[in-house]
Amino acid sequence: MHYRFEFRPYQRPFRQPLQTSHGIWKIRQGIIIRLRDDNGRVGWGEIAPLPWFGSETLEEALDFCHQLGDEITTETIFYIPTKLRACQFGFESAWEDLEPQIHTDEHRCSGQNKLSYSSLLPAGERALQVWETLWNQGYRTFKWKIGVAPIKDEIKVFSQLIQALPTGGKLRLDANGGLSWEEAKAWLQVCELAGVEFLEQPLPVDRFDAMLELSHLYSTPIALDESVATLEQLQVCYQKGWRGIFVLKPAIAGSPKLLRQFCQQHQIDAVFSSVFETAIGRQAALKLAAELFPHNRALGFGINHWFNEDDQTCLGHLWKDH
Repeated sequence: MHYRFEFRPYQRPFRQPLQTSHGIWKIRQGIIIRLRDDNGRVGWGEIAPLPWFGSETLEEALDFCHQLGDEITTETIFYIPTKLRACQFGFESAWEDLEPQIHTDEHRCSGQNKLSYSSLLPAGERALQVWETLWNQGYRTFKWKIGVAPIKDEIKVFSQLIQALPTGGKLRLDANGGLSWEEAKAWLQVCELAGVEFLEQPLPVDRFDAMLELSHLYSTPIALDESVATLEQLQVCYQKGWRGIFVLKPAIAGSPKLLRQFCQQHQIDAVFSSVFETAIGRQAALKLAAELFPHNRALGFGINHWFNEDDQTCLGHLWKDH
């Protein structure tokens, strides 16, 4: 099957820079792609690279798109190299958007309506000013970045935050692999007393055995994130015995088809999470989440408040005819 192929790069500045242990992130850049078949039907996809998580760079994704020309086949879509994981997601998502799939749109939409979302708080003390606004918007699960400031300062803010959250509120901590062994233990001891939902990626990717040991030492669950950024990493960690939580970022994991197969084969405890993609990539990821984990943990897609410009405005600038 042949499709007409078009793509547009985009840039979305964050309302305020996103601060993590990986550094400061000021602008989300990506690519919107459009496939059109001979009948005029259109499918949309998004390439949203996150190179410090193991995906290709934006430049590599753009080079690939330029090489394709203005026509693409189904065979090309399903044989994109694994080193271009964000491209795999974007093109397969566009193809799934265009072609009828396993479930009807009505079924998928009803599944998405039942999903709940966690909201990302800013690092540091600003979380104390922001959480209440998000609570009033309906969020009940929050994620807070740690490993950014000295641990004593962060634990002090954490104590204020956990005391401020009303009954029914849940808090997740995300270290982005930025803690030492001693810091991870200190945080887990604090989490035990506070009832934190889970601690995400406390140690770097190369400390898998240490994180496995930590998961047996404390009752607070540990979630792998950077360690399972790609489908290959996910498979390896599962084979090594990880049965804790897996944070999955579909937009950079690789092929949705293969990710779907893995999740259907193994009953893992998973949280689907955003990479700050636009509505196009988000809808593709949420369709997958609704299909695979309809009643699981709150999904990490509460991120719209991080941008000044809404999705429709951003996408409207790219395609005037849509």
